[in-house]
Amino acid sequence: MMYALGNLGTRLWLPVLTTPCIRQRSSPSSHARAAPADRSEFKIFGNFTSVHLSHVELRNMGQQKKGRYPVHFHRCGDVDRRGGYREPTYVDGLSIHHSFSRCITIHATNGLLVKDTVGYDTLGHCFFLEDGIEHRNTFFHNLGLLTRPGTLLPTDRNETMCTSIRDKVYKNYTPSPSMECKAVSTFWIANPNNNLISNAAAGSQDAGIWYVFHSSSTGDSHGLVPETRAELTPLGIFYNNRVHSNFKAGLFIDKGVKTTNASAADPREYLCLDNNARFRPHENADPNRPRVAALIDTLIAFKNNDLGAWIRGGDITIQNSGFADNGVGLSFASDGSYPKDEGSSQEVTQSLFVGESHNRGSNGGQNKYWGQGGADGKMRTLPRNRTFPIRGFQIYDGPVRLTQSTFRNYVLTTERFASAVGFNLKNTWQLTPRNNLSKLSFQPNVGLRVFFGHPGQWFEENDLDGDKNSIFHDVDGSVTGYRDVYVGRADNYLIRHPDCVNITQWNGLVCSGTYSQVYIQTQGAPSLSLSISRDEYPEAPLVLRGINSQRALSQQYQPILMMSKSYTLHWDGPAPREIVLSLINFNQGDWVLVGLCYPPDTTFQVMADINDRQSNTFNDITDYGPLYSLAELEKKPLERKYFFDHSVGLLWLYLQARQRRDGHSYCSVKGCERVKVMATTSSSKLTCNCTAKAYPKYTKAPSAVVPMPTLSTQPCRDCGASQLVFSSDPWNAYLQTQIKSLSSKEQHSGDTQSFITVNRETFSFTQPGFFLVSVDACSGKVTKKSSFSKMDSKMEQYFKTGIPKRSIVLLGTRGQPDGLAGVAPYLVPLGMAKAADLQSKESLVFWGFQGGSSPPPWASILAGQGEEGLGLQERYLPLGLEAYGCTQASTRRDMELLRTATGP
Repeated sequence: MMYALGNLGTRLWLPVLTTPCIRQRSSPSSHARAAPADRSEFKIFGNFTSVHLSHVELRNMGQQKKGRYPVHFHRCGDVDRRGGYREPTYVDGLSIHHSFSRCITIHATNGLLVKDTVGYDTLGHCFFLEDGIEHRNTFFHNLGLLTRPGTLLPTDRNETMCTSIRDKVYKNYTPSPSMECKAVSTFWIANPNNNLISNAAAGSQDAGIWYVFHSSSTGDSHGLVPETRAELTPLGIFYNNRVHSNFKAGLFIDKGVKTTNASAADPREYLCLDNNARFRPHENADPNRPRVAALIDTLIAFKNNDLGAWIRGGDITIQNSGFADNGVGLSFASDGSYPKDEGSSQEVTQSLFVGESHNRGSNGGQNKYWGQGGADGKMRTLPRNRTFPIRGFQIYDGPVRLTQSTFRNYVLTTERFASAVGFNLKNTWQLTPRNNLSKLSFQPNVGLRVFFGHPGQWFEENDLDGDKNSIFHDVDGSVTGYRDVYVGRADNYLIRHPDCVNITQWNGLVCSGTYSQVYIQTQGAPSLSLSISRDEYPEAPLVLRGINSQRALSQQYQPILMMSKSYTLHWDGPAPREIVLSLINFNQGDWVLVGLCYPPDTTFQVMADINDRQSNTFNDITDYGPLYSLAELEKKPLERKYFFDHSVGLLWLYLQARQRRDGHSYCSVKGCERVKVMATTSSSKLTCNCTAKAYPKYTKAPSAVVPMPTLSTQPCRDCGASQLVFSSDPWNAYLQTQIKSLSSKEQHSGDTQSFITVNRETFSFTQPGFFLVSVDACSGKVTKKSSFSKMDSKMEQYFKTGIPKRSIVLLGTRGQPDGLAGVAPYLVPLGMAKAADLQSKESLVFWGFQGGSSPPPWASILAGQGEEGLGLQERYLPLGLEAYGCTQASTRRDMELLRTATGP
């Protein structure tokens, strides 16, 4: 049955309700296709007086039919104070499980609050915004887990469903699963102007949280809002959300949906996934007004098979976030590429990246791969498989700024690479030298800080255009030890000079200099490869294939060049008749000298202009005139002149930025400075590679334009994230503790260090016996340090009276101290349920608490014996809790944001 709620004259309160179990649920795929016809649901229509759903259990509800969901707000309009409701509409404390279609659908409804609700084991997008016009809705403290594929929309479907459900495609078209389907998500957010606070999304077939962008209103709302401008709309509140154990990605911000029906021109199904949207938020969703940075605050992403987060667009900032045990922790993709993208800001700050944590996971669920990994080499869940090269922060195109962040536990194995910073695999796309890293901290267990790839599995030949042009700017030397340098591929001779430093393990090169891009666009010659030689290294050209399909009308190449140098450009076929060279990321005054290869009988029309992309106009159009020697041209770099060396076949000209560039824009404040070359020749079938004639005639001695800095030996100050623990209660402070106990056998094997660390302050103990550190549980300050050579009456008295009240107690041992077993009874008042059996044990670590009526859940003890040493043990313990007797001064940021989101 269906409960239809609408036009109600009185407030409706729903009691706790369990729907009857009509039929036992079996495999999700079978029920997704054929759910029973009499499933119950609550459907709320507009114009009601008041609706509040509170503490309801909904089981086995919904159908794989349009509009049949457990809870469905159907075209209700504004349901908060803006809609005239004195008490805004809410859903609170629902349990929705084993649903046959979604959890809660919000359809053309705004201002709804959904809080403290669980969606478990459901088919299709769970918390679902339907038509792309829903806004100002708030999801607060909800949990969605085990979200399985359904059949309703292409984005709900898995690979099998995608190719088998073809009743709405055009004729015999077969959908592409990876491009059109496979997007089922726990939270499906079709408009960025909604609020997500303190939610958790786990175990989805594809993504935990997916922001998708509708270019126009869809479904029943089609035509109500002709253009939603979703991709231009500023992001609502995003704070303290967790995404874990999802197969594709924890958080995914990218793509749109197809908003037209299937046709001969486009046979894909209506509402299939579409790569037509680029999130670029602006004030009032107006591209002519200032950008409004989207803030992702306190995202925790772990155990996601592919990506912790994939985010396309700008301006976007991620802060105070943690990424652990993902295939790739975080990857940004740019708004697009020139000429569509104007350039934007992407920033990550105060964040933690962990390759493999102490959480080894379990063998099953969305974690499909199981094998050895981590620093301890134990069995654990693995992203993708045991050979997949894990990366913490992945550089794709950019520009992106990564700063004040920490990397831990990126450990290589014999079967796979692992790096803190890496690059998008098999990348054909552009990269920018404006990607910059600063104030980073790399813990000792990071094997590779950076890795540029290696031919073989996953990387293939590692020779696509983006692979070859991989680069970033190490602003302060926190990555390489050299301040203000650029780090690129070791085999890229367009960016090097004699003083560059090779780092073989990275397959990388560290160089000083200034770098920018030249965007080279050709017409009518999409299958050509471009060979670029630096005049200082002619024996090592860079060959680019182009990033467009060979069936495209035009081709584009985007090499990264060292400024103030000269280059020659050659082709593996006839030279294109038309070439446009655009200056990308050139600062005013930056220049390169380029020689383009043509047949000797070629005549040219060369012109410069500035492309204003906002108005799509071309300004400052200027023709180039000829000169008769390269020496003459070199004396007049600012003049619009060219020189064609007929004997070699090289057309020489300067590319120099004359206008100022601001911020992250690719082009100048006046637009994109370009040079257009139109060539006419009777030798149109001649292969234009002038290398043999150009060199040694134009060979120059290699030199550095910017001197290489000296290697810093000083530790990086103020580097890394200020906190190294991220939890679902970020308003709490945590104490970082490490205990390294040392048995006699470990000492004899050469290990000499035993210590206790509290918030990075280390207290070493070198004498055999017991070492205890007391920490005030409210402030986190160390109040007492004590050592005992053996368990005797002094140590007994210390346990009884020597430990300050309201203290966190840390205990470690060195050697095999006398009376180790006798310590056990005295640890019971500090949090142990019973006295541990410490007979025959050789080392001990312990975390306990002095004071309070009940022991804290983190109190624990570990003991070592035989060949198994304890190693370094680390715990993060909460501080300032009321349970300790502390007065909590911290405020609940999530509650503050909830009031902001739902306020008038």
